[in-house]
Amino acid sequence: MPNSQVPQKGLGLYVIITRPTLSYARIAEQCVKLGIRMLQLREKELDDRKLLSIARELRSITRGTNTKLVINDRPDIAALCDADYLHLGQDDIPIEQARKIVGNMKIGLSTHSIEQAKEALKKRPDYIGFGPIYPTNAKAKPDAPVGTAQLKQVVDFSPVPVIAIGGIFPENIDPVLQTGVGSIAMVRHLMQTEFFYECAKMIIEKINEYDHATTICQ
Repeated sequence: MPNSQVPQKGLGLYVIITRPTLSYARIAEQCVKLGIRMLQLREKELDDRKLLSIARELRSITRGTNTKLVINDRPDIAALCDADYLHLGQDDIPIEQARKIVGNMKIGLSTHSIEQAKEALKKRPDYIGFGPIYPTNAKAKPDAPVGTAQLKQVVDFSPVPVIAIGGIFPENIDPVLQTGVGSIAMVRHLMQTEFFYECAKMIIEKINEYDHATTICQ
């Protein structure tokens, strides 16, 4: 699928690699082939050497493509593998301190409430994550679901892309996209399958359908 089909008002499908069924390399290669713009490495239980090795492997595949590599939580790993983005959660080191390690690297921030979203935007991130939208067990201690009504509020006031995340599957993605969000993160649906390419392609097409409908209505 041509990269030009990715919605411009958002970041499209945001892929998070964590405990994948397929190899890290194969997922990265397929992300590049699909024109997926954001690929995050989120592995909290690997030792540092293994994490850095995987990060560098992903970077070697995505370098020079439209697929941007995001490293979760770890500014040191992000700097060492020359990632495109660093992603920080609410319990990670502050963005101001991370800047001392990654310099001008682009940074995204996780938020779990409208108040957190507003506070995060004051720090001028390149995007914010918002969720979980629905109940999820993708994390050991998930936050309470925020729902689509709060997501729409954040989408309406955020000057940067908002990534909807948490418990999103094909069967419940429509209400999420109806908020006007242009970026969807998925974990279990894409990581717990051997058919990553087909599943990701279907979600990309769904996001693009809503983006096209929004453009017609404007």
